Amino acid sequence: MPIDPAARSVPGARTTPTARPASAASAAPSRARELAARAAELDRRMRPEPRPGAHKVVVLALDGVYPFELGIPHRVLGSTDGRYEVLSASVDGRPVRTDSDLTVTPGHGPEVLAEADTVVIPPYAITRASAAAPDPRALAALARVRPGTRLVSICTGAFLLAAAGLLDGRRATTHWALTGHFQELFPQVELDAGVLFIDHGDVLTSAGAASGVDVCLHLVRQDHGSEVANHVARCCVVPPYRDGGQAQYIERPLPPASETGTGPTRDWALRRLELPLSLDELAAHAAMSTRTFARRFREETGLSPGRWLTQQRLRRARHLLESSDLPVERVAHEVGFATATSLRRHLAAEAGVAPSAYRRTFRASGPAAGDVREASRAGG
Repeated sequence: MPIDPAARSVPGARTTPTARPASAASAAPSRARELAARAAELDRRMRPEPRPGAHKVVVLALDGVYPFELGIPHRVLGSTDGRYEVLSASVDGRPVRTDSDLTVTPGHGPEVLAEADTVVIPPYAITRASAAAPDPRALAALARVRPGTRLVSICTGAFLLAAAGLLDGRRATTHWALTGHFQELFPQVELDAGVLFIDHGDVLTSAGAASGVDVCLHLVRQDHGSEVANHVARCCVVPPYRDGGQAQYIERPLPPASETGTGPTRDWALRRLELPLSLDELAAHAAMSTRTFARRFREETGLSPGRWLTQQRLRRARHLLESSDLPVERVAHEVGFATATSLRRHLAAEAGVAPSAYRRTFRASGPAAGDVREASRAGG
């Protein structure tokens, strides 16, 4: 019977660990150097050094900057095989507090703005006071920018450009949720809340968050053509171009109906949207003349009865497109549009996209099993 080596051990005795073979110990540093070399080569391929004469982009990080958007220009423009040199700067060369629980340290101070070919202002947390009167250091930093330098804002970055007077008399955009505040502060700017970005050549403004990706891809497309932009989009795993504008993302909550006036009739109509409700039918339900009903309805909702019905039908249609597999023709019927063509026309006017494009964007269910398998094979 073989003897168990453990039976030979003395209780309480210190055991000596088995030494690694000398060959394994000596191979460890060599293996580490090999892996480091591979990593450096991958970095070189994915993040090549800027080409001689590369377009210099400076991203100005303001206090309260949003980290996600701060990184977009580096990620998108930095994926163009060295065609851009992307640098970051703060207004005073010091670390910047973000809107999250972290602080970032840009590599440069405001002096680098004088060398930029393009300056990007990513979004930052604002209050009513700070939006109307930005940090004087931010305005002073912006004043360093050379005439002719291209300016790009993402989301609330438009507030800084507007405060500096750089958007006066121009069409511009920002996040749809801030449009009312923006218009109050800067009535001299023609604000368009329904688009993802606006390009004037020397000044570009974009909407919130991911629209920063859209505008940066647009810069690549303008500077280097669609082939390079499409390659960058594939590297970043984003669509090279998004259908429609930010109008499709705007929330339009339904105001609660009151128990008096036209409120009960609005509730009644919402339960019958699939029917061709006429003004006469609505007025009869409210026990009013059509003229009185139309006047009261506009006073209470700010809309004509016809426009209100269209909005509610579109709201119901958007919900069905997001949550069901119903064909577009059936969706149109369910919400009271006479034809699918009518639904397409109204949805395009409101959201800027066709029903099929809207469904692809906002579909609530996950991908099919086959799609998951394909994504797994691709590493996505």
